[in-house]
Amino acid sequence: MIIATAKITLRAPWVKSLKEKRMVLSSLKERIKNKFNVSVAEIESQDNHKIIVLGIAAVCNETSKGDAMINSVINFIEENSEAFITDIETEII
Repeated sequence: MIIATAKITLRAPWVKSLKEKRMVLSSLKERIKNKFNVSVAEIESQDNHKIIVLGIAAVCNETSKGDAMINSVINFIEENSEAFITDIETEII
């Protein structure tokens, strides 16, 4: 069993409130879950309305599939979000 994880930090400078951040975050999380069948959660910076930190986890049977899955999610976020990715940390166990 291979577990692929990623911690993705995004900056959303146009967001003006935590309520607006929740709307952006909720939409993004649901699209990621539906498209890739991975677990997604906001894991840090819940009180900062301009920063979004997502934790993503997937269980695979091969390291290459886990790596490909995480890279696909990152590409999806880049293409489907107005927020800028500022940091990515990945780990495959």
